Amino acid sequence: MTGTDAAVHIRGLRKLYGTVAAVDGIDLDIAHGETFALLGPNGAGKSTTVEILEGYRVRTEGEVSVLGVDPARGGLDWKSRIGIVLQSTGETGLLTVTEILRNFASLYPNPRDIDEVIAAVGLEAKAKTRIAKLSGGQQRRVDVALGIVGRPELLFLDEPTTGFDPEARRQFWQLIRSLKADGTTIVLTTHYLDEAAQLADRAGVIAGGRLVDVGGIHEIGGAEARVPIVRWVDAGGAPREVRTEEPGLVVASVVAELGGEPAGLEVIRPTLEDIYLQLVRNTAPAATTEEAFA
Repeated sequence: MTGTDAAVHIRGLRKLYGTVAAVDGIDLDIAHGETFALLGPNGAGKSTTVEILEGYRVRTEGEVSVLGVDPARGGLDWKSRIGIVLQSTGETGLLTVTEILRNFASLYPNPRDIDEVIAAVGLEAKAKTRIAKLSGGQQRRVDVALGIVGRPELLFLDEPTTGFDPEARRQFWQLIRSLKADGTTIVLTTHYLDEAAQLADRAGVIAGGRLVDVGGIHEIGGAEARVPIVRWVDAGGAPREVRTEEPGLVVASVVAELGGEPAGLEVIRPTLEDIYLQLVRNTAPAATTEEAFA
């Protein structure tokens, strides 16, 4: 993929705050029509990178193109082609759901039908309710509605399902799949790794301001990171561990050798969460598990 083919093209991106590099040399291409998940702990540079792509933050160094435009110079025409799901609707409490969507829709040349958008985010029963009267999860759905009402070519989703119950999350996933089917390019940041696995074609992990891995959602970390692990305690009480592509054969061999199932016998198949945490720890060993998902 070349820079002219990509919806998002980044080379050598850096953002400095004084002498501290919040983003330090990121290279990345995101294809048109792709759903890309950007993963990383707080302070890793994830939000700064996305804000640069959205045109909200000025980079220190590097080349950036979003829909063929440098976001630092993007005008109203360019801004009308992107959608952004912010983490808060802001000071809009006095407006109803319909009113705020009508206001936002008026800013775009070819907006979606307001009633269809309200239905898509599951707020038909709240269409005439003021934002201030909605629950936190319902307000989050309004945020999503505002992001998609302009029929964007590129949609930035920042923690879009925060506050959603499990059923609402799954309904939202279906909405995102339908947007992708329509050709929308989607950049997703989320702390829910199952959400990334459900929605993303590819993912990138940012840690310490660097893109430490990027690839297909089921390829992150490389093949070695996904090899199953067989663990058990041997006859002398020592813990044992073997990485193997054939865990069943190893288990059978261990059981035969010891004359029965040993203590602590288990087969571990690394999940996306396991691989993500290992990538973060390898890059920033001081980071805690809580920070990795913060």
